[in-house]
Amino acid sequence: MPSTETPAIPPALFLFSLFYGGMVCIAGVLGNKLIALGPLTVEGGIFAFLLLVITSSAVAELYGQRIATRLVRFGFVPLLGSVLLIQLLLRIPAAPAMTADPASAARLAAYALILSQGARMMLAGFVSYGISQSLNVTIFSWLKGREGAPLLWLRAGVASIASQIVDTLLFVTISFYGVFPIAGIMIGQMIAKVVLSAVLVPPLIYMMVAFGRRLDRAPR
Repeated sequence: MPSTETPAIPPALFLFSLFYGGMVCIAGVLGNKLIALGPLTVEGGIFAFLLLVITSSAVAELYGQRIATRLVRFGFVPLLGSVLLIQLLLRIPAAPAMTADPASAARLAAYALILSQGARMMLAGFVSYGISQSLNVTIFSWLKGREGAPLLWLRAGVASIASQIVDTLLFVTISFYGVFPIAGIMIGQMIAKVVLSAVLVPPLIYMMVAFGRRLDRAPR
């Protein structure tokens, strides 16, 4: 008689999935601030996207390409849910207390300014997320199949750089093509993402994979 027990989810996979969903939701909010990295100007969401890349690569390393690809696809659920909830709240009338004085009214205006996005930018976010994150998992897994278990840092770095370049090309083109010149934005974003991928991804991927293995070995 076949077992009817639900397969247990490894603790690290459960935790990484929660973290991944949170980063998917917050990345767009963080992107509202432009930050200066030396001579380069980049949007703050870059750090959340790098953490998405690192998390999906760690899942691919620990549990395989199929699970990592499902993680990326399931990431559309919190992303879509957060977008719909934001749009709903923007359309519900504010409480009178939020318009009673200039300070409250300013808060309400800032809330709408930060959270509202045009249809083009929302489409750009969905397309660039799905393609770039899927590409990251595919390249990472392909390189692992080619060179085996060693050189985790190299697989993660190459996959991150390639996927971040594609993410920039898609997001900036869909969002701003025809609105203003996009070449300068693309070049600055790509340089920043390549540098950050080279500096941050290798140590963080080792830390996340080691943490995942330790968590899965812990007594339950």
